[in-house]
Amino acid sequence: MQWQDDIIAAQERIIGHIVQTPVLHSRAFGRDIVLKLEQMQHTGSFKTRGAFNTLLAADVPAAGVVAASGGNHGAAVAHAARQLGHRAKIFVPEIAGPAKIGLIKRTGAELTVVPGEYANALELAEREASESGAMQIHAYDAPLTVTGQGTVMLEWERQGLEADTVLIAVGGGGLIAGALAWLGERRKVVAVEPMTSCALHSALEADAPVDVAVSGVAANALGARRIGRICFDLAKGAGIESVLVSDGAIIQAQQALWQAHRQLVEPAGATALAALMCGAYEPEAGERVAILVCGGNIAPDPQIA
Repeated sequence: MQWQDDIIAAQERIIGHIVQTPVLHSRAFGRDIVLKLEQMQHTGSFKTRGAFNTLLAADVPAAGVVAASGGNHGAAVAHAARQLGHRAKIFVPEIAGPAKIGLIKRTGAELTVVPGEYANALELAEREASESGAMQIHAYDAPLTVTGQGTVMLEWERQGLEADTVLIAVGGGGLIAGALAWLGERRKVVAVEPMTSCALHSALEADAPVDVAVSGVAANALGARRIGRICFDLAKGAGIESVLVSDGAIIQAQQALWQAHRQLVEPAGATALAALMCGAYEPEAGERVAILVCGGNIAPDPQIA
């Protein structure tokens, strides 16, 4: 119950700073489903919720804030910091890609592009926070981040969500942790990860968070080397179902969202739908399924059309 109270408080805190993202009912993917279009959030992903929740709830020092990110979290922190009048230093890996790097630059934040992957950016962000006195905002494994992301499910239910099962893509675990924290046992939550970046799936198999190799088309959003502890504990407690999808299935789902509904999303944003389309998750007869589309930060690509 404490998680739910904190998510309600987060929603009240951030309501004037975020978009209530739309819901789309679709029959284009072989069955009736409902999609939450969170890629239409400020800065193109749900991450803005956690960023605003953290900054509005914390006493931000004069040195400002620091964040490491695959791209979406950095853009969200930079946007929230600018809106609230704080300095921001963002560290991203090279694999963040031009769309996300360009988005962060446009916020006016101080940006450092780091060779390697998210874990390398995190190491430098932690060093910067220690040396400068700036507040570090973790991308996924912090209570204020998780409760901010949990407002997605609170909002969706207030929009009239009718679903037995919600499919959610997983990177470091902040989004699905927020969903589990809000929903408890009221709905089934299915974790969907790329085969080549599967920190939660590997942790559940090992019964503890473990380091994994990271690669693939969605690595700049779902490429956490180790699942967050908050997510792992909530997922294990819920006995969550975890499924894996190939890069090919992700690209097919990305193309299908564009072709069916003209929704241009990044690979991570199509990952949950990929599980349904490729059969990695097979609903039972009559099961009502919902898909959370989590991010849209990609440069337009004529191959998608």
